[in-house]
Amino acid sequence: MKNERMTRRGGMRAFCLLLFCFLFVEAMQEVRCEERQISSPEPLDRFDERQVQDAFAKGIGFLISSQRSDGGWGGPQWTGGVDSDPVPGSFRSFDIAVTAMCLEALLADDTESPSVEKCCRLALRFLLDRTGNIKRAGPSDLPNVWAHCYCIQTFARLSRVSKIQAEKDELENAIREHMKGLERWQSIHGGWFYYGSGMSQPINPSCSFVNAAVLVALARAREIGVEADSRMVRRAVEATKLMRKPDSSFMYTMRIPTDKFRAMALINRPCGSLGRSQAGNVALRLWGDQQITDEVLREWLDRLITRHGWLDMGRKRPIPHESHAAVAGYFYYFGMYYGGLCLSQLPENQRHLYQNHLAELIVKRQEQDGSWFDYPLYSYHKPYGTAFALLTLEQCDTASSVQDSCCP
Repeated sequence: MKNERMTRRGGMRAFCLLLFCFLFVEAMQEVRCEERQISSPEPLDRFDERQVQDAFAKGIGFLISSQRSDGGWGGPQWTGGVDSDPVPGSFRSFDIAVTAMCLEALLADDTESPSVEKCCRLALRFLLDRTGNIKRAGPSDLPNVWAHCYCIQTFARLSRVSKIQAEKDELENAIREHMKGLERWQSIHGGWFYYGSGMSQPINPSCSFVNAAVLVALARAREIGVEADSRMVRRAVEATKLMRKPDSSFMYTMRIPTDKFRAMALINRPCGSLGRSQAGNVALRLWGDQQITDEVLREWLDRLITRHGWLDMGRKRPIPHESHAAVAGYFYYFGMYYGGLCLSQLPENQRHLYQNHLAELIVKRQEQDGSWFDYPLYSYHKPYGTAFALLTLEQCDTASSVQDSCCP
């Protein structure tokens, strides 16, 4: 009996020790991933504008040299990632989405270079020829949402600067076609996701950062007078607001409105939301959400710069969400780009500090061939990463005249 009591007592001690260790580790994670106080970045002492200009020129050079003969960028060639997407539909959608992004990045170049103009013409023809022929990749895969999104965004920018009425009309008709695609593939929950659950009408929950990207694109189209269906927009805005937490971190996705326990998962806290919150904030701001104040934008730009290690640790990792706080590599330049768009919403006298910091982060991560990449998505990784990086640098150019027009 005595030995039995001692055995039980020893087992209880071991259990208590294990429980203490578990709670201690959880508490340490809590301390490390949440800021006690959000600090603003210090001004940079040695910031060289020429480095930014050189990096931008090298990035443009990479896009020119890597464009395919048919006008597109990237392809299905394996580059070390783990993605396995349906053939051929996924690659058709990736082709279109990435080419639209690269075309917009080339539009940011103001050198009037003949080689840039030639690339732009080829890319535009590539996109227009495929407008109206984009389908979902498979019963459960909807990468075509990205194609619709970035075509709308790029065509709206082209229409804004075009001086030929026939070209404007063609671009605006193409935008309306892509809006039909978004309406067709909108989830019953109100937004969009690149997974579709196999139903004719997607029943998967929408995804906060996909919603945000689409809403930014639709806001651009609205500025040139091409209005999206009001019900579609309202449902997408409401779905995105549901995923916004009081501190403006955004849940990755949400199955049902009462799905609260997932709200405190690391991926849904500020550290895991760092690459999504910039997009969510600027999207809701553009669609009239009064809660997205200048203070909120500044707070998340502060986080993006001072806490950007959460994104950087995931950069170039081949497995989605394998990094700390379940951050995926593809959030790096996505977050930087939409952070740049947040800048365009601030008063001019509040932008300079953030412009310098974002530019420095981008310039330091340029590859030797002039490209940028954060995630090995077949061979689309460098084109889309370079496009996001160049468009971020455009927003960081204090002399640029496009900052306000890029994001209304």
